[in-house]
Amino acid sequence: MNNFESFDNSETAVKKDIVIQERVELISSHMYKHFLDYQHATANTNEIFTRMIDCLDLVSNNLKQSFSSRGVPTQNIYVETDALKSTAVINILWNKMSFTTRCNFVPQEFLRKDGGRMFSNRIIAIQGNYNDLIKDAKNHDEEMEILLDNEVASLYVPADQTLKCIFKIKHTGQEFPINQIDAPREVILKVIEMICGDTSYHKDGVVRKFVS
Repeated sequence: MNNFESFDNSETAVKKDIVIQERVELISSHMYKHFLDYQHATANTNEIFTRMIDCLDLVSNNLKQSFSSRGVPTQNIYVETDALKSTAVINILWNKMSFTTRCNFVPQEFLRKDGGRMFSNRIIAIQGNYNDLIKDAKNHDEEMEILLDNEVASLYVPADQTLKCIFKIKHTGQEFPINQIDAPREVILKVIEMICGDTSYHKDGVVRKFVS
């Protein structure tokens, strides 16, 4: 190999290195933006969830007073939270419902019905006691499958504090914009109204045929 061939090869290698650096820089810039958005969305979500727990305590106390004045025992009205303040369960007589932030493992966008996208974290409202439902889940995927099967609604919290959250009701697909100040109260009350305002029906078993 002569000196010119060696020079050509080294020049080609330098060009390849530059291409790699440029492409890697684009990837890292993209991921860094998502990382920052994820941090901000997480901070907003944690703030909203803390206030949701406060709202649950207020609702529980008001329900106890209301039922007590009607002569109804209130020992089955209570709120439970985990040590990390990432899950809250409210029991209202025969109704159980839970709220959790344990679904924000990676940065994610919320795809809107109108085709728009919003980078956000999520608070899922589910029917039932979260701890009982996920006790046999072996990983995040199994836990998410259980949460989505029992989902009543979700609140999507954006990274920007000035933007409104989106509250989506599962069975209708309706989306409602709610500012981040009012979101804790409105979500708690709406979910409780949907679950406690529903009616349970007696179920029929299998009809057996008898020889007459």
